[in-house]
Amino acid sequence: MGCFFSRRRKPALGGQQQQQQQQQAGAGQDAAPGEQKAPQYSWDLRAKIDPKDYTFSGLKDETVGRLPGKVAGQQFVIQDCENCKIYIFDHSATITVDDCVNCQIFLGPIKGSVFFRDCKDCKCVVACQQFRTRDCRKLEVFLCCATQPIIESSTGMKFGCFQYYYPELALQFKDAGLSIFNNTWSNIHDFTPVSGENNWGLLPEAAVVQDYVPLPSSEELKAVRISTDATKSIIPITRGQRQKNSDESCLVVFFAGDYTTANARKLIDEMTSKGFQLVQTKEVVMKAEDAHRVFQQSASEFISLLEKGPVVALEFNGDGAVEQCRSTINEVFSGTKVFVSESKASASQDVDNFYNFADMQMGM
Repeated sequence: MGCFFSRRRKPALGGQQQQQQQQQAGAGQDAAPGEQKAPQYSWDLRAKIDPKDYTFSGLKDETVGRLPGKVAGQQFVIQDCENCKIYIFDHSATITVDDCVNCQIFLGPIKGSVFFRDCKDCKCVVACQQFRTRDCRKLEVFLCCATQPIIESSTGMKFGCFQYYYPELALQFKDAGLSIFNNTWSNIHDFTPVSGENNWGLLPEAAVVQDYVPLPSSEELKAVRISTDATKSIIPITRGQRQKNSDESCLVVFFAGDYTTANARKLIDEMTSKGFQLVQTKEVVMKAEDAHRVFQQSASEFISLLEKGPVVALEFNGDGAVEQCRSTINEVFSGTKVFVSESKASASQDVDNFYNFADMQMGM
């Protein structure tokens, strides 16, 4: 069937519209007489993705990786590797790791899920939105996970808190939509528990990342300026589900602003240098009704600040934690509006109120 065009005069085209029309018109110019060349669409003009660039498969005794900027949010597949050191120094959409044995793996921020299947004797450093394993044995994982990690039909699993640094990592977390303060690394859900057995546990408190996943030895990957020093970690190192050393905790909440992250990191450094321990952190959006539930009598002071963005909450533990938090905030953050527990007696309730709300908010 032929094409019919309206005889009405068309309005003048803008520069971009004109260019598009010229491209479409030009698309058929090379066609043979009587033959119309198919028009080009925007998705035809994109650079073609070669799956091989986003796959490590069937490797043995190799060190391989991807430098910052080389994955750029694509999906990645790792499969059938043995005795390999694998490093993904970039953010990705999702990653599957299948049938790998005795491998050491670093996976930069993953916007969605990472799924380990049929793997054994692997040591990993992983940051992700969702973490899941199935039919795995003896995985040791330094983990940052925004939601509750799930293991299924897996045994001998050990977990520690993610600790890692290289210059591009903070921006990669942002590109993956992950907050450095949302890390439920130790709150594991075992989908297939066995009565009388424990399929998972925590790595030793003094565990050092580099002893599990060493720095890369290949010349190409050495270009990434890595530090596994816990004090430089992009993720604040938390105690998580480990038993607290004291019955006194303190809740501190920073409100959204230009220096929220920097202020939270500064307080963590100040408190941990004095021997207090960071139990857990959270970044979450609060509404006025949430403020009343969490901050109770002092809620009216903070409601107007909630419109600026999510809050960052920190729980510190140790004898004298409340007094030290209040003192440090008065000295170091005197011009900043911060919620701090008022007393040891109220602090426990503050912590419960906030984290119960946060867990509901995040579907935990």
